[in-house]
Formats: sequence, structure tokens, C-alpha cells
Amino acid sequence: MKNIRNFSIIAHIDHGKSTLADRMIQFCQQVSDREFHDQLLDNMDIERERGITIKSQTICLPYTAHDGKEYKLNLVDTPGHVDFSYEVSRALSSCEGALLLVDAAQGVEAQTLANLYLAMENDLDIIPVINKIDLPSAEPERVAEQIEDDLGLEADLIQHCSAKTGEGVEEILEAIVKHIPPPEGSTDEALQALIFDANYDAFRGTIISIRIINGTIKAGDTIRFMSNDSQYRVEEVGLFKVKREAVKNLSAGDVGYILAGVKTVSDTRPGDTITLADNPCNVALPGFKEIQQVVFSSVYPIDTDDYENLATALEKLQLNDAALTFQKDTSAALGFGFRCGFLGLLHLEVIQERLEREFDISLILTVPSVKYNFYLKDNTMLEVDNPAHFPDPMHIDRVEEPYIKASILIPDRYMGALMTLCIERRAENTNYHYPTPGRIEFTCELPLAEVIYDFYDKLKSITQGYGSFDYDLYDYRKSDLVKLDILVNGEIVDALSQLAHRANSRARGLHACERLKEEIPRQMFKIAIQAAIGGSIVARTNISALRKDVTAKCYGGDISRKRKLLEKQKAGKKRMKTVGNVDIPQSAFLAVLKSEQ
Repeated sequence: MKNIRNFSIIAHIDHGKSTLADRMIQFCQQVSDREFHDQLLDNMDIERERGITIKSQTICLPYTAHDGKEYKLNLVDTPGHVDFSYEVSRALSSCEGALLLVDAAQGVEAQTLANLYLAMENDLDIIPVINKIDLPSAEPERVAEQIEDDLGLEADLIQHCSAKTGEGVEEILEAIVKHIPPPEGSTDEALQALIFDANYDAFRGTIISIRIINGTIKAGDTIRFMSNDSQYRVEEVGLFKVKREAVKNLSAGDVGYILAGVKTVSDTRPGDTITLADNPCNVALPGFKEIQQVVFSSVYPIDTDDYENLATALEKLQLNDAALTFQKDTSAALGFGFRCGFLGLLHLEVIQERLEREFDISLILTVPSVKYNFYLKDNTMLEVDNPAHFPDPMHIDRVEEPYIKASILIPDRYMGALMTLCIERRAENTNYHYPTPGRIEFTCELPLAEVIYDFYDKLKSITQGYGSFDYDLYDYRKSDLVKLDILVNGEIVDALSQLAHRANSRARGLHACERLKEEIPRQMFKIAIQAAIGGSIVARTNISALRKDVTAKCYGGDISRKRKLLEKQKAGKKRMKTVGNVDIPQSAFLAVLKSEQ
């Protein structure tokens, strides 16, 4: 155990975590040059396409230090986006130390601070690393001052490297061996293992990622999950190398996987404790704190026959992504589906793409919303995240919406544009200070509903990509909330209903109407698309009818002959409109989601 080191790489988005992991794997000669490719640990198609890490990945690296000893380094590469911070917190629970990566050009950013606090909560030893020192715009001395002043970390510990060229990687590995403590625990005590992740394999069942705190586990043992008392016989234990590699046993301090033919997905829960059935431990490990979902959207299969497949797919995804929640939901327009909770809009997009790619299910999503508290006149409180459950306005006493505390780091030249953006989004208690010359840390309290749509995209465009953004849920405050219904041909389409602040409701309604007008194909009769709040219409647009020229063969003669034919056509279209049914294509639902306000 003295020669094991469990550590994680944490940083802001695009500061070079996955690239540094690649260099370490190459330095420890875990992959030949022929088999090597960039972002070796990012094994999902969607991660490679977007150039981001979504799932934290583990790999075991053998390393011979300068003192001649053989060390086993368990590296966990983590995501940087705020939407996947729960993934980071789970990864950190399996480590004793962390490398905090900071870009030599960008310096300390919002998510750097957030991840540092997560590491401190887990009592990890932190080694600061300044990356990208080969850039022409790199300022390692300035960034070193920031790390010392803003983060309060010791300057002596700071390592310099370039993950792109491989410079400084050996020094970092030496620092890990020297400064990160070995794991504590005993091989003689009863088995205590923490599940920190899991994957579903169609051939082998659930692949459970574990960190062993005490005891030993080997193939043939009968294990018990402490949360639900289910028992399984272990088929294989192993370590995460570039591919899974089976070993004889795993003992205290190890990070590895077990295969036990677990077919029922619900049995495996990240945060649960595994012990031996014949020699159980006395207490379960504390596990992970419950995560708060902030964005809610309903997911429906386009083909109703796919409903069962969607249920199974969501179960398997939840095993791999514990931050996803779902429950059954129905809609008059779309049939049966699920109401899902996500950590942000990027999380929602990733889940949608994974369902479509990995499970081959075509989906329709409803407009994302957040969870509001409705206080009724009979002193009861309702939590509403779905417009379908909006209570009767007559019974509502007051409505409260969630606010977040936002921390935004920007170069000072963008201050004016940022203030305008935040005031448009109903920001309160705005505050700012200069952590270093030329950079502003701007803090404010914003309604969560204003952030989930396109706040981050807007922030990136007004700051030319230099703005960084992090947030925490803060509290609930009184709000003037309305339910905005979209009517097509006089009928409410419940999947397009949304909850909005009264001040923004007309703009939202107009945007939805315009988008639907572009997407819904023209019919033989005129279609009215309207946005309504209660009984009053706040926005409207029309799709004009396709018309046959019925007067083409009527030439010459009295005008009343033409008029008679046109009246006849008009009556037919009126009759058609009362019985006609407008099919709304899937692209129309998605078009309304993509906000351009």
C-alpha cells in the first residue's frame, strides 16, 4: 500500500487535463506509438466530437521513481464543465490527492476555484500545476502569483509543464510520489469498498468501478450491496489499464473494477458500499450527497413502440450518470414519456445525443424549465417543474423561483457588455472586484430560469470566449410567473407550454410563434399560431393556405361567376379548417427550444 498513489486531475474547461493524462500514459509506456491517439481516455464519440470530457475515467500507471521504487499510480481524469461537477465530486472521493491545472495564459478561472473547493471538502493534498508554458502568450510568473494569492497554495509546490510537448511531466510524477500520501486502510479488516461509478456492458452485465477502503476482494467471493442486501458472486476483478486487465485480487487502497454478472441495473448505486456476504463490515461508507437537479424537461419517443426501450435506456444511463433523474409523464399531444432532471442545458444535450446514438431512439424534448414553489391560499406549497401542473391562478397566493449566486471572471474591457447582459436577465446585488490587474471577478444573483436557456452562449460571445462562469444555487425569491400556452389552429399544444416571467412572456411567445411558422408545412387552409396567457392572446402569426386557382377556366363573362367560385372555395376551406388536423413535425419542437432571444 505504501507504493500506491490515487490522484485526480482537476481544472477549468480547456486547461489541458486530458492532454496531460495522455502524456502521463505515454511516459509510463502504457500504449505503443502505433496505438496512441489524442484524448485516449475520452472513449465516447460525443466527447471526441465536442472536444470535452463528460465521464471521469480511471487508469492505473506503473511508475519507477528516481529512488528506484516501483509505484502504482491510479489517475482519474475529470470533466471541467460546471454541468458535470457531480462527476468530479464522485471521482475525488476515490483519491488522496489532486493536480490542480491552471492555464499559463488564462490564469485562475471560475471553475478552477469551484474544483479547488471540491477537493478541499474531500481533504485532498493539492499540487498546483501551471500548464501550456510553451504558448507565446504564457505568463507563468503572473499565474504563480495568482495561485499563491487567490488560492492560498504554496509557491514551492507549483510545477510547470507543457502537456502538449511533454515538458515537465516527469517532474509532476515525482511530485505526486513525494507529496501525495499513500492510501490508509488495512487488508486484514472486513471488506469495505465504495462504488464511485458503473457502466453497463451488454455481454458482461454491470462493470462496477470501486475504491477499496479496507479488506481484499478476489474472483469467487460472494459480495453484498449494503443499500439493498442483494448478493452476487464475483466473476472477475481487475485494474483499469488502457483496456480492462484482470488481476488475482484487489486490496485496500486499490482502484479497480469488479464483474459479478449484475443484470438488474437498479441494484448498483454509486455511493453504495460493497462488503463480503460471509464476513460483512459493521458500517456502510457515507457515500455521496444527493445532487440537486436544476433543469427539467420531458422526453418522449417519436415512435410510441419505443417507450419500453426508452425506459431501459434511461435506467442504463442513470447507472453511468447518477446526476440524471426521471419519472413517468404523459402528454395529450405526445403520449407517454418521462420527466427528466438535469444539471444544466449541456447535460440535457449530452443525454439526448447519447439516447439517440447508443440506444437508437428518436426523441422529442419539451421546453426546459426549473422547479418553482407555488404557495396556495389554503397554505399548502406545491413544487412545480412542469407547465402541465400549473395550479389555477385563482388559488395562487405567491410564487417563488430559484436564484443562483453567479461568479463571472472576465477581462475588464468587457465589463459594460456584461453589465448590460446581466441587467437584461434580472440580476440583483451586483458586485465586482479586481483579483489581478486587468481582470474582474463579477458576482451577482440571477434567476436560474434566465440562465438555463442561452446565458452561457451569450456570455462567451460578448467576451470573445474569455469569460468564465460558475454558479451555486442560492435561495428562492418571490416572482411574477405566468403559464404561456401555444395554440396551433385554436388547440393548445401542451408540449410547447412553458413557464415564464411576465416581463419576458410576450417576447418568448412571439419567438415560439415565429419559429413554428418557419417549421410547420403549409396546409390547404389558413393556420393561426397564437401564444396565450390564460384567456388573453399575447402574440400571433399566420401560416397562409395553399390555394388552387379555381377561376382559371372561368374567362370572360360577368364578375359574379368568379365570385361564386371563390365563395364556394372559401366555404370548403372553412369546413376543412374545423375538421382539419395539423401535424407538428419534430423539428418544430426542437426549433422552439433553440432560443435566439
